[in-house]
Amino acid sequence: MLNKVQKGFTLIELMIVVAIIGILAAIAIPAYQDYVIRTQASEGLAMASATKAAVSEYFADNGTWPTDTGNNLGDLGMTVPPSGKYVTSITVTTGTIIVTYGNLANPAIAGAGVVLRPGATESGDVVWVCQDGDVPALGQVVQNTLLGAMATAVAANPAVEGKYLPSNCR
Repeated sequence: MLNKVQKGFTLIELMIVVAIIGILAAIAIPAYQDYVIRTQASEGLAMASATKAAVSEYFADNGTWPTDTGNNLGDLGMTVPPSGKYVTSITVTTGTIIVTYGNLANPAIAGAGVVLRPGATESGDVVWVCQDGDVPALGQVVQNTLLGAMATAVAANPAVEGKYLPSNCR
């Protein structure tokens, strides 16, 4: 009699493989979605770098922060307000830069914003703080101005959740 050799996989073995793939996908998809949202949020911070330079230059020239410019950044030498695929606007209020997300941004950050606050060190260098972090080595007058601008900016925009911000902004 000939022995019949089994070829292929049993149904149980195939079901185990499918279950393992399902578990891995359930873990990977949310992590990937957070990564995509962080990438979209970083676009706004990269776009804000030109505005940060313009505000810093304005402060170096005038010794004060630029007043409410909104989307009209002509006072800062910027003829076209920055906007991008995921960013609807970048505005300046008393030196504070507000990046607002929308357009094609993920619903988790659409309509929310990131606030970048300037501060001046004792040597006159401009330092930037993301969201509500501590501003190092500030004089009392500058500190009061920043806190007022921060309160106004936060009231106008819901903040982007910390887990979606790049590591240098958490």
